[in-house]
Amino acid sequence: MGDVAMTVPVISTLLEKYPDLHVTVLTKRPFLPIFEDMERVNVLEADVKKRHKGLMGLWRLYQELKPYHFTAVADLHNVLRSRILKKYFATSGVPFVQLDKGRSEKKALTRSKSKEFRPLKTTVERYADVFAQLGFPIELSLAKPLARIPLSEKILDLVHQDTKKWVGIAPFAAHSGKMYPLFLMEKVIKILSNTDKYKILLFGGGEQEVERLERLSAEYANTQCMAGKLTLSEELQLISNLDVMLCMDSGNAHLAANYGIPVVTLWGVTHPYAGFYPFHQPMENALLADREQYPLIPTSVYGNKVPKGYENVMETIDPQQVVDRLLKILEA
Repeated sequence: MGDVAMTVPVISTLLEKYPDLHVTVLTKRPFLPIFEDMERVNVLEADVKKRHKGLMGLWRLYQELKPYHFTAVADLHNVLRSRILKKYFATSGVPFVQLDKGRSEKKALTRSKSKEFRPLKTTVERYADVFAQLGFPIELSLAKPLARIPLSEKILDLVHQDTKKWVGIAPFAAHSGKMYPLFLMEKVIKILSNTDKYKILLFGGGEQEVERLERLSAEYANTQCMAGKLTLSEELQLISNLDVMLCMDSGNAHLAANYGIPVVTLWGVTHPYAGFYPFHQPMENALLADREQYPLIPTSVYGNKVPKGYENVMETIDPQQVVDRLLKILEA
């Protein structure tokens, strides 16, 4: 989801600069809501598990796309499926530019020996490069956040607006190497709860995550579990109205950043240098595991490689440090 969410500031800036341009986004069904409030953006579903599966399915997808008469295709994914689509589009002469993922640079950044520890081009910048190659250069410094979305009656009934500021917390990640231990996150929640000044809204997905978040919300005052209660469209409404979001190196960070919400991110075996830092967020909002104690960080781009002895890197981030960063934003 994070990769998809990071396309938003690029597409919105593109449309701002080129008022006659129309964009069609091809993505999987779960991600369609990310683009639903963007003007001059048409969203199509790629059903890669059924209708558009395999070579014949991709040919069927190409045939479905042809009637749109695209003047160019920006491949912001660059995977096997999109490389096959490129060959199909070549038959009709449509310009097709693919993302440079910077694989060799990322390998040098994450390897254990002769590591080249330096900031790489961000993913958002790489997306912008694709459009520049198609003849549509943009200036990312001019990017504007998406407008906050009015809250539905359903969300207002769930959350109950009052004078408390809203703190979103998304404590889970796809890989354990970039997830803050839940017992430490619980300490963060306890400190915030005890202030009686903030409403803590917990985000997650999946049955096990919902159960764990429901337990936390039952134990601490001013804390509510949003997981399992909202569609993605509704979650985006809520996220766009937060005062701050606390999360891992995960998709929630990018969703919140798209709306200009301050995002505090916690980093384990991954690192912002790989290019996945939330767009337009100040670096002081990134709380990192101790590289002096764990010099192999980053061990991978996605957090799926945890060397022996690196299982507890996130414990070097103190819960009070997390709270202090949140309070600095909330009390500014």
